[in-house]
Amino acid sequence: MISYNTKDWFTFLFRFHKADTFRQLLPLIFAIAAYSTLIAWAEMYYWQLSDKSYVRNIPVMHTLLGFAISMLLVFRTNTAYDRWWEGRKLWGSLVNNSRNFAMKLNVLLPTEDKGHRSFFRKIIPAYAYALHNHLHKEQTRVELFDEEEHQHLFKQIDHDKHVPNQVALLMYQQLVALHKEGKLTGEQLLFLNAEIQSFTDICGACERIKNTPIPFSYSVFIKKFIFFYVMTLPFGYVFQLGFYVVPVVAFIFYVLASLELIAEEIEDPFGGDQNDVPTDTLAKNIHRHVAELV
Repeated sequence: MISYNTKDWFTFLFRFHKADTFRQLLPLIFAIAAYSTLIAWAEMYYWQLSDKSYVRNIPVMHTLLGFAISMLLVFRTNTAYDRWWEGRKLWGSLVNNSRNFAMKLNVLLPTEDKGHRSFFRKIIPAYAYALHNHLHKEQTRVELFDEEEHQHLFKQIDHDKHVPNQVALLMYQQLVALHKEGKLTGEQLLFLNAEIQSFTDICGACERIKNTPIPFSYSVFIKKFIFFYVMTLPFGYVFQLGFYVVPVVAFIFYVLASLELIAEEIEDPFGGDQNDVPTDTLAKNIHRHVAELV
């Protein structure tokens, strides 16, 4: 009987979707295979190189450079994953801080104060929606508040300015107004201040990731290194593999290029790709949880 995990393996092996590296690299794989075929034919039938040819020793170079390229790719993927994981942790903190803020407000605000409760029930998830939209500013614009109940808040915000800051400012203003009305003490105001401050800290950390990409020269160098490494593979290995060098070189290119492609995709966790941090889903979760708490 085939276990669930085994079925999972077969599903992933034969599934080619939009985010799959094989599908994205397929044209280049065919090009590399055609190039390898040409080199193999030229060396075996056109140039007719002998076993004493110095070309036979080219694999020595690949052995020496193999360690270097593997270390570069490991560093590249680890750096990219660290950025992705930091982005996910930041949004996890936003989820938790939103819940904590909502629970504290639920306890501190009088039960009969429907107006202020309604305001914070809308404005807390509004910050998550605003941050999502702010981080995906290069993507198709999404309205900050999709629901009709949010429209009056939407009108108070100037989209030409920093929207998350304006949403946080509305929360600060409302807390200060509650303090002046005597509904919050000074200690309680300071108690709640930390939650809003954490929102701004999370926004700044997300902006740091978004606006500080991996140095372009480093990424370009790795691509060039992979290209020249793969393009020289057929010259030396034809003597040992013959035309079998074609699938071997194509597979090596697929592995190396896939690692670089994966790193390139996840290095910006807020880029809108399929494997990026699901900020829209997390914002909706915050919306649902806050509505349950306040």
